[in-house]
Amino acid sequence: MNRRDVISLSIPATATTGQDFSNPARTTSGLIPYSGPWTQAEVKHLLRRAMFGAPKADVDFFVSAGKATTISSILTVPTTAPNPPLWPYNANYQDPAVAQGETWVNAQQDNQATGYRKRSLQAWWTGLMLNQSRNILEKMTLFWSNHFSTEIDIVNFPAYSYRTVALCREMALGNFKTLTKKITLDPGMLRYLNGALNTASAPDENYGRELQELFTVGKDANGNPYYNQSDVVAASKVLTGYRINNASLSSYFDPTRHDTTNKTFSSYYNNTVITGRTGTAGANELDDLLDMIFLKNEVAINICRNLYRFFVYYDIDASTEANVIEPLATIFRNNQYEIAPVLAALFGSEHFFDPLNRSCIIKAPMDFAVGFSRDFGILFPDSGNLVGQYNLWFKLESQIEVMNQKLGNPPNVAGWPAYYQEPQFHELWINSVTLPNRNLFTDLMVANGYVSSGIRIKADLVAYTATLTNPEDPVLLIQEVVDLHYPADVSQTVKDYLKGILLSGQSTNDYWTTAWTDYTGAPTNASYVAIVKTRLQAMYKYLMNLSEYQLS
Repeated sequence: MNRRDVISLSIPATATTGQDFSNPARTTSGLIPYSGPWTQAEVKHLLRRAMFGAPKADVDFFVSAGKATTISSILTVPTTAPNPPLWPYNANYQDPAVAQGETWVNAQQDNQATGYRKRSLQAWWTGLMLNQSRNILEKMTLFWSNHFSTEIDIVNFPAYSYRTVALCREMALGNFKTLTKKITLDPGMLRYLNGALNTASAPDENYGRELQELFTVGKDANGNPYYNQSDVVAASKVLTGYRINNASLSSYFDPTRHDTTNKTFSSYYNNTVITGRTGTAGANELDDLLDMIFLKNEVAINICRNLYRFFVYYDIDASTEANVIEPLATIFRNNQYEIAPVLAALFGSEHFFDPLNRSCIIKAPMDFAVGFSRDFGILFPDSGNLVGQYNLWFKLESQIEVMNQKLGNPPNVAGWPAYYQEPQFHELWINSVTLPNRNLFTDLMVANGYVSSGIRIKADLVAYTATLTNPEDPVLLIQEVVDLHYPADVSQTVKDYLKGILLSGQSTNDYWTTAWTDYTGAPTNASYVAIVKTRLQAMYKYLMNLSEYQLS
């Protein structure tokens, strides 16, 4: 299936785009620094890939800042951790260990509170995405939580899942080798992949396999692992002895459960032998294991491919492999596996801003819903109404879930299939259930919105439109709206159709201009407000139901 016509069913015959995607080509561009124009189009492309949405204020800010400053800013993330999730609920159940408004992340596990704490974690995480500052931190947190995939519902211990998310956030642009060691010892990961059950007398191979197949060296071009079963066994022996202390909510090494024999690896790892150690020195074998793995060039290749598919495009052909992936991998290795230099080279490249890499992937549900909310400045309750705030953050997360991306709960250890499953990749986000759910979400958000705790969230389209440059001119208004909310321009047919909505079928532009100037001249006049509101709702609703709105 063509990469774009997967959602073309949503385009009415009366509003065809006129764009021909029947024979998409790939590009031979590479990591040469981009030197083209720096306009709204380039900034929108970067923001939609590196952040969630592209609010007009952010676009204007970065257009003025210029390319170099923009990329530097995007890659400068806060070093202070956000406040942890809180216990906000005042109905149905009260956590006996945590007062309302306090954090539960250091409290002991309570089976009755588990579901509420998981909901609090997902709401808090959604709130951080909604309120992100102008940098890549939230997108990278999501990337690492997908790469080192765990499932909140399987871990079923919210304090540990919080620590996993916090680790992904802390190390978002840090050293990948360090992150790999920390995630190996993370209580949530130890629980998820049975690392805490891995002992000399009862070995468990889960993490030893995924560490190699998914997290580091990956697979070859034919989908076959580089390692063999003996490497899984040997790695699993190295990893014996790690346990979780539920009282301190941390992991530790237990020498009595560690396999102290020598571990011999295959020819892929040059027949390396990791010497078995006794006592607390057994924990040092993990460093030996990671040193051995990170000597393999495939580690950098695998991570750069994953970054590419997450931020640029799903299809890595021979040209992209040679011109982008391999040079990025070289940068990665030369910088001792620091992430920031890789992203700086990618986001600053000719390849990233190549027209063939724009408007070419279907938005993930998180991008779709959080991006919408940020683009339209949806107002959520502030911390003065903690219950309403968390309930509505979770309300948004639950809408994302029905679009097939449940936050913190990828379907398995490989993460969300849209980032790896050939040949569909991003097309997996769209099906006969998820597309109507996307359309329902935007339909409701531009009309009646969603209600929780007696508070409604919705797009104030009249107020939003008033922030635009020429809202009284239907032609200029529609062009600006298209420029802001579509990743590429559309045909004149589409624009004429949208204008017809604003004009209520009339032929002269004054029909909208008069309506808008009447409203701005008397903004408290209910009749004037209703006229512009009704037409704007119909226009934005239609605009968001077209296939272009699904693309990034």
